[in-house]
Amino acid sequence: MINRRDLALSTLAVSALALSAPALAASADEEAVAKKVEAFRLAQIAADPKALGALCWDDLSYSHSSGKVEDKATFIANATDGKSKFLSIDYKDPTIKVVGPAAIVRFHWMAEQEMAADGKKVSTNLHILMNWQKQGDEWKLLSRAATKL
Repeated sequence: MINRRDLALSTLAVSALALSAPALAASADEEAVAKKVEAFRLAQIAADPKALGALCWDDLSYSHSSGKVEDKATFIANATDGKSKFLSIDYKDPTIKVVGPAAIVRFHWMAEQEMAADGKKVSTNLHILMNWQKQGDEWKLLSRAATKL
């Protein structure tokens, strides 16, 4: 037999679980997106076309700080053509906000590249905005925009 006190306590416990479940899901999604962002950074450094391709949507819109916009195939081809090599890429002060099946990622990009033609080193200092989209259990990069700092 259930008394009113037991019923009230069980209702309270179920309510608490219901309220905490979205917070836990958001944290899990934020963690999953953070792992994808790091995998993307490592794939850029490695100039790995297979890894970059797996992380991006087919409809990718990749915008550079110069204003040049590339689709997925063009981005991957240019990122892996060997004309330059990343010596380092740092994503500083990242923030991730998950909104339903979308994630808004912002960070301060600091990188150094070496040009294959002449060995010249070039540093970049940018603000990056990435939009990741979830389909099923998979997060993929949908768009990226860069602004010079």
